[in-house]
Amino acid sequence: MPTKFSSILVLLFAVLSASLSFGAFADATRGKTLYESRCVGCHSVDQNRVGPLHRGVVGRKAGSVKDYDYSSALKASKIVWDVALLQKWLTNPEALIPGQRMGYSVDEAKDRLDLAEYLATLK
Repeated sequence: MPTKFSSILVLLFAVLSASLSFGAFADATRGKTLYESRCVGCHSVDQNRVGPLHRGVVGRKAGSVKDYDYSSALKASKIVWDVALLQKWLTNPEALIPGQRMGYSVDEAKDRLDLAEYLATLK
């Protein structure tokens, strides 16, 4: 007869296995590769380009990089970037901040997760 403890372990193992199979864990290394192939046309880690620099983006108020000409919508937003908000932003920037100027989104949830995790490493 299974004990309550062994039943909990089996359930925990099943949940963990399902999470792994769905790619629930972020991969910053993969995110860096995605960044280099998709984002560097407009962004840089350390310099403003068409888009603002990304070093230090996690924890920073949206629209606050010095010497970058943000839209008034981004400047007026109250957002402070974290991994979850960056994923929402990458899903649909206009839905998150109407009037912003970024005309790019990322279709795949795993790609958004990995990109946001990479951006979080840029201290």
